[in-house]
Amino acid sequence: MRMLKSLKLSAGVLALSTGAALACSPDFTGVEITATTQTGPYIASALQLAGEEWSKKTCGTVKVVEFPWSELYPKIVTTLSQGDSSFDVIAFAPAWAPDFTPFLTEMPAKFQEGEVWEDIAPVYREQLMVWNDKVLSQTMDGDVHTYSYRIDLFEDEDNKAAFQEKYGYELAVPKTWTEYLDIAEFFQDNVDGVYGTAEAFRRGGQQFWFLFSHVAAYASHPDLPGAMFFDPETMDAQVNNPAWVRGLEEYIRASKLAPPSALNFSFGEVNAAFAGGQVAQSIGWGDTGVIAADPEQSTVAGNVGSGLLPSSTEVYNYKTGEWDTFDEPVDTSFMAFGGWQAAVPQSSQQQEAAWDFIATLSSPEVSGAATVTGGTGVNPYRISHTTDMERWSTLFSDREAQEYLDAQREAVTADNVALDMRLPGYFSYTEILEIELSRALAGEVTPQEALDTVAAGWNDLTEQFGRDSQLAAYRASMGLPAQ
Repeated sequence: MRMLKSLKLSAGVLALSTGAALACSPDFTGVEITATTQTGPYIASALQLAGEEWSKKTCGTVKVVEFPWSELYPKIVTTLSQGDSSFDVIAFAPAWAPDFTPFLTEMPAKFQEGEVWEDIAPVYREQLMVWNDKVLSQTMDGDVHTYSYRIDLFEDEDNKAAFQEKYGYELAVPKTWTEYLDIAEFFQDNVDGVYGTAEAFRRGGQQFWFLFSHVAAYASHPDLPGAMFFDPETMDAQVNNPAWVRGLEEYIRASKLAPPSALNFSFGEVNAAFAGGQVAQSIGWGDTGVIAADPEQSTVAGNVGSGLLPSSTEVYNYKTGEWDTFDEPVDTSFMAFGGWQAAVPQSSQQQEAAWDFIATLSSPEVSGAATVTGGTGVNPYRISHTTDMERWSTLFSDREAQEYLDAQREAVTADNVALDMRLPGYFSYTEILEIELSRALAGEVTPQEALDTVAAGWNDLTEQFGRDSQLAAYRASMGLPAQ
């Protein structure tokens, strides 16, 4: 997750293409484009480094204007709605897309073809960059939840034997959330100095994305796309159905198999707990593995294993009200946050140059270097990002790199990828959820009571924003055709 990375900047991108590119091709001499995003270094430094590369190639210049996270949305939406030409490129959270897309230009067709285009993972290229069948943004960062574990603990012969004896199956990367909780319980109860797991549980600390990852395994039915959050035909909230209750029950169970202070964990504390050797496993964004592999920040470097999120053989069917059973855990992943997007406003006076800059920013070379450059906040989103072992060998051992890259690639190409919620009023919806989530974690209400309250709140919000318009936005965000 971009706001919380704590790696050091390196000069990786600066070494790219020096002397290799032709001068001023295309020629944007005298052209300055202005790009805006959150206060750096995360994402902002990726824009700055790409700007240097773009200047070498085109002789144009890029000015990066940064705003604190809390000010970024209102600043951008105000300029867009007023037709203000202050920004030629905006880098924004995908949840804001419903509010921004009416004011964005379509990506030029020349950038939507060829190997460079096909190299972008399909979930980004075909879904998160698309709104109502038009490519209106470019992913510049990949965000999907994956799993991290301690190789040394999992391969300890005493641990393996004790786990086998207690649970009746082999200690290994969990395929289901039940196995994940078994592993957490085992280490919590049997290994001194190690807690079971780490997740974000703090209100305002990305907690709801971690709940969503639990829920996706149960609520994202492979035959009913786009129905995880709302009924895509009626816009009725699904947040209190049995799949969500089960996910929340297990999320609460995980909180009790974590370090004592875990209810105050945001993703930053999750990374610190894992890299500090405090826990046996964790879930979260790709940052965890990168940080834990760095011996300057980690006590577990060399023992950082990676895998896909656990899943389930049972998925709730909201249409029948029954649980459907599968022979194997469904190949499900969750696009938590979904990755920063870059786009060109209709009000920009430099649209051609702006899209050319975005092409440089997201090129395999520049973006690939950014993925291994600490502080850029860029996680893999191209297939080529996950296949260049030499690039990643600067961070990981061969085994660590292979597992990390396999997990990143397989997560974004999973058969049943669950997309994050993107709706007008996104923060209002998640605020209601966070209030009740915190009450459930504290034991003040049951999971069902908490989610019933959330469902009522979400349905009220939908009415306030307009059910028909919210339904249209939700269907577009899930890649479903208009009704």
